[in-house]
Amino acid sequence: IADAVAAAIDGDRIHLCDGYYNGVELDKTIHFKGLGDEPGDVYIQNGPTHSSGLIQGFRLLAGSDGSSFEGLWIQLDLGIMNGDGVDDVVVYNNYFVNNIQAISNWRGDNWSIAHNTIDGLRTACGGGIGILIGAYDGVDDAVNNTVVQNTITGTLNVNASDCGGYSGTGIVLFADHRFGRSGGEVSGNRVEHNTVSLTSNNPTLVDVVGIELTDTRDDELVRDVFNNVVRSNFLQGTAESLDLTPDNLDDYNVVTRNRVN
Repeated sequence: IADAVAAAIDGDRIHLCDGYYNGVELDKTIHFKGLGDEPGDVYIQNGPTHSSGLIQGFRLLAGSDGSSFEGLWIQLDLGIMNGDGVDDVVVYNNYFVNNIQAISNWRGDNWSIAHNTIDGLRTACGGGIGILIGAYDGVDDAVNNTVVQNTITGTLNVNASDCGGYSGTGIVLFADHRFGRSGGEVSGNRVEHNTVSLTSNNPTLVDVVGIELTDTRDDELVRDVFNNVVRSNFLQGTAESLDLTPDNLDDYNVVTRNRVN
């Protein structure tokens, strides 16, 4: 893949036949499509190392706005990561297996995340996240993204030595003010018609939330997470279906018609 990307220009399509591949850090607009007949035929097995030491499939850098990913099997620590506030990305009909974080859109707008399967997640003193839409630097927001008709199922694998004190989650809209961060607007996002049926193998240490909306300040008088739609999701296969922090976020977001425990 790295050789193909190096030879490509913005807007090129890279079709991947059956085989095992390493992902890349991407700084061009590229459209990846796996041509396999079955899940697992086009297998992303390795890729660039994150600053945490975890292995990424694809890390999106400045210049990769508008890229797309379709028909890939991604089985490593961090599946697709928005590293630079990249916008207009399509993640469609991929298969993610036992990731720490499968799809992470930090500070990106107008992403379409649809018809993906996430089969199992795992934790590493954090993570255990299927799909994240979030902001943290107070400059780049995360707005107008769609997360529709994805399936997140299987087991949240928690090692007995995990730190604990948090929950894994199927889908999260997240304004991060921890560790001196500045959050940012998380709004105009649609989370609809997804299925989350995920159970923890160690729920006393780390359990599972189906969908989470969180402003880490937990202050009902200020808000970064607003005007989002969370509708018609099936969440009955998790220990806790919905979690809102602060509790009044349902006054500022449309959270309706979800099937919950």
